[in-house]
Amino acid sequence: MVNNNSSSAFVKFDRVQKSYDGETLVVKDLNLEVPKGEFLTMLGPSGSGKTTCLMMLAGFETATHGEIMLNGISINNIPPHKRGIGMVFQNYALFPHMSVAENLSFPLEVRKLDKATREEKVNRALDMVEMGEFKGRRPAQLSGGQQQRIALARALVFEPELVLMDEPLGALDKQLREKMQFEITGLAHRLGITVVYVTHDQTEALTMSDRVAVFNDGRIQQLATPDQLYEEPENSFVAQFIGENNTLNGTISDLKSDVATVKLDSGDIIDCKPVNVSTIGERTQVSIRPERVELNKKRLPPGSHTLTAEVLEFIYMGDVFRTRLRVAGNEDFIVKTRNSSDQVRLNPGEKIEIGWSTSCCRALDA
Repeated sequence: MVNNNSSSAFVKFDRVQKSYDGETLVVKDLNLEVPKGEFLTMLGPSGSGKTTCLMMLAGFETATHGEIMLNGISINNIPPHKRGIGMVFQNYALFPHMSVAENLSFPLEVRKLDKATREEKVNRALDMVEMGEFKGRRPAQLSGGQQQRIALARALVFEPELVLMDEPLGALDKQLREKMQFEITGLAHRLGITVVYVTHDQTEALTMSDRVAVFNDGRIQQLATPDQLYEEPENSFVAQFIGENNTLNGTISDLKSDVATVKLDSGDIIDCKPVNVSTIGERTQVSIRPERVELNKKRLPPGSHTLTAEVLEFIYMGDVFRTRLRVAGNEDFIVKTRNSSDQVRLNPGEKIEIGWSTSCCRALDA
């Protein structure tokens, strides 16, 4: 894990804003620091501002306000080709009329490197992505995964300290995408390069990143490590966007520093961890992850809450059972349990007691 102290900021967005029409802000007052060697992912739905941030960093878009710094130097007025940043796109952007070796040599020719140095760097970059034997082929003769490897090698060939990736695995099938995720992170950490990666795929963000910036509506909603984002979402947008999540609506009836008592709309009373609620009488959305709910009361720690639930569906998924319940008026309350020898099969219509510990239940904004 990378040290995140701010004096070591390698990439810095300082109060950056972006508007295309002079009125609507696509990026709103962005402050972000990325230390050297970090793998940072910008994650969010389409239209949330993440790609615009990446394009401003690359130099293909100009910030309307604020400053973007690279290694302590403002790059606002430096053209893209002089920023020394590697780029990988979803559509690979390889030159179809050039061989693999010529595609990789191109950024080196632009930098006026001599032929021997170019050849040495091209060979090294192709070896990194295990594509040395494909030097003479054209992009059209390669599979999607091979083209993606070549695009990655081309971004690394001139040894940049920063590589930007925009949905680079979006066009690949699931199995190849997962393989490439591990290859890219392994390569980035081995070479010590800083990566800013854009995706709308939360699994990709959680498995690849040192930290994730979750974007919505032009702002970072939360910036944290993958496990913090999943276990400790700071608001209901992050809780809903990252992983699967159960929500129950209610009103705060009592509030202490470490416990919020919530009267659910169904009339049930539960205790939660207060996250971003501040007053009694405030509306709240309670968040509980499916795997934190127990269907077996015996497994619950002392002092846990139990609610009555009705089984709507019980689905076998191999390694887990997925149970859909009606709980406190919510008909899409999901519980995931590990496939174990003591798991009793449940039938639709059955009434059961479910529960969870207070620490797993978060009172978030309504």
